[in-house]
Amino acid sequence: MTRTPRSTGLLSAVAAAVAFGLSGPFVEPLLDSGWTPGAAVAVRAAIGGIVLLPFAVSTQRGRYRALWAARWRVLAMAALGVVGTQLCYFSAIEHIPVSTAILIEYTAPVLLVLTGWVLRRRRPAAVVLIGAGTSIAGLLLVVSPSGQALDPLGVLLAAGATVCLAVYFVVSAGTPGDVSSVAFAAASLLVGAALLGVLGVLGVVELSAAVTPVEVLGRQVPWWLPTFVIGLVATAFAYATSIVASRLLGSRLASFAGLLEVVAAAVSAWILLGQTLAALQLTGGLLVLVGIAFVRAERVSGSGASA
Repeated sequence: MTRTPRSTGLLSAVAAAVAFGLSGPFVEPLLDSGWTPGAAVAVRAAIGGIVLLPFAVSTQRGRYRALWAARWRVLAMAALGVVGTQLCYFSAIEHIPVSTAILIEYTAPVLLVLTGWVLRRRRPAAVVLIGAGTSIAGLLLVVSPSGQALDPLGVLLAAGATVCLAVYFVVSAGTPGDVSSVAFAAASLLVGAALLGVLGVLGVVELSAAVTPVEVLGRQVPWWLPTFVIGLVATAFAYATSIVASRLLGSRLASFAGLLEVVAAAVSAWILLGQTLAALQLTGGLLVLVGIAFVRAERVSGSGASA
């Protein structure tokens, strides 16, 4: 059976979400061992960019001017989509649980809906508003199911990741067609790593790492093992497939489909770190995912466009 671009986009979004979901649970042991969020993001971006570089050269061969023409979009992706999102997220999980941080971050789809409403001065379709409202209700259950307070700094950092993630979806959805997804991802990751290096030298961001063993699944493993899992799977593969999904689905639907990362991160945190969600939090997570179905229904009907 022939696969439609939208089906391919959704499959890419699911694959990216599962891969991205591994980042928090594998990074937290590094942070506990003495790594700073800045160092974790820098190493992650550098490994991911280097892994994708040969594929980028192959897919972009003969069209390097197109990549240069998209340099400001690459810089925006590097600064906000790579550095901003991950630095805020990794900093947040130092203060609040992985599953809570990722759910706050993934209110980005709702932010895109509201931003589109304000900029276009046109109310979204009812099904989109229902989906957004359902997602917000679910988020409230996850963040504080029994009124228990969370570390305000962690919540604020996760909110910063929300804004950067919204920009990520908009930028990746608008990538020029003559720039391959792999080339765009590789360039953004390498520029992001270089940017963090400069900020580290200037003392703006602390870059500190430890080479001591870390605990994963109750076992002591070398520090490089989770680092390479993050670089290869949760960065190189995740960014490339996510950009493909955003191109095929548009920023809004891709961002809602990306909510599956919440599930992946929660399951990974449960398996790798022993962090569990309460019954009301699980209910909230289900409500967040239901929002995807509503937005997907609006796209299928053909009545909505990407934000």
